[in-house]
Amino acid sequence: MPLSLTVLGTASPHPLPGQPASGYLLRGGGAEIWVDAGFGTFAELQRHTDPTRLTAIWLSHLHADHCADLLAAAYGFAYGGLTPPAPIPVYAPDGCAQRVAGFFGRPDTAFLSSVFEFRPLYDGHTARHWNLTLTARAVVHDAEAYGLRAECQGRVFAYSGDSGPCDALTHLAGSADLFLCEADVTAHREGEPRVHLTPEEAGTYAKGASRLLVTHVGPTLTREEAAGRAAVAFGGPTESAREGATSIV
Repeated sequence: MPLSLTVLGTASPHPLPGQPASGYLLRGGGAEIWVDAGFGTFAELQRHTDPTRLTAIWLSHLHADHCADLLAAAYGFAYGGLTPPAPIPVYAPDGCAQRVAGFFGRPDTAFLSSVFEFRPLYDGHTARHWNLTLTARAVVHDAEAYGLRAECQGRVFAYSGDSGPCDALTHLAGSADLFLCEADVTAHREGEPRVHLTPEEAGTYAKGASRLLVTHVGPTLTREEAAGRAAVAFGGPTESAREGATSIV
């Protein structure tokens, strides 16, 4: 199975008609990984695979537009007849299980163990599923957050997650065949923390990669504008992430 990325959603900071929040299906080497689970992405996931086939779920951070549909999956797996053959590993920042349990009004997380196996991320965390290796790198955001570098049979996919400018993005994108990068903001406001990227920053960090896919474009930009501005800075093949589209890495 070649390494591929299917876009489930790209919207920021909330879903739009026909455009769920952040979520992607990464497939390769026999593995199927749901990367980020923003609002509306569990339904879109079912257009492309049977959720019970998932090898793992990987969440960059615990902001709702990247993780809220883990609740939809919990309902589907526990009550909707989509019972996985074994608990699905969920790679996420520490505290993810407690957040899901809190939605159910439960002080404990043990009741989730039949469908999810929570595994906390940390900088440098590596997991291997079949012939696909996932490596997390801590990035700068206003919450604990990670970017992802996935390698499969000589091909490399990189994902910024939500991130402000930081050196980790250079390392993530270096020699990647495809770099999926957020371009959320038009410009940085003076005095405010830099927790997202402009299109120009996305393009600059992509310089070590072969191709750039721009995603998570905020409401002050259009997808076309963000991709165009990023392309000028990158100087290489640049596209805008579109729901339902699949890219071979």
